[in-house]
Amino acid sequence: MATLKRIGPGSAFKVGLVVYAFLGFLVGICMALFSMVAGSLTGLAGADAPTTRMLGFGMGFSAIIIFPILYGVVGGIGGAIGAAVYNVVAGWVGGIEVDIN
Repeated sequence: MATLKRIGPGSAFKVGLVVYAFLGFLVGICMALFSMVAGSLTGLAGADAPTTRMLGFGMGFSAIIIFPILYGVVGGIGGAIGAAVYNVVAGWVGGIEVDIN
């Protein structure tokens, strides 16, 4: 058994950044699809405004760009904070035992 005594906050930030940016990209795609469908359905209700359709498209397209950035930054910061808290607690109780082959 090996004991995990420390996690580098910098490496936890990088991993959290990439993982959550990918998750944000997937959520952004879903949000884009939903907002584009909702924007196209406004014409069925009698609202003959092209700005409503463009709003749905604009919200959808911007979600694909903004969500990965926001999710990545928040996930990276959360990973770094989590690593720092783990390091403090591992100093008190000795860390996590893992079996590595």
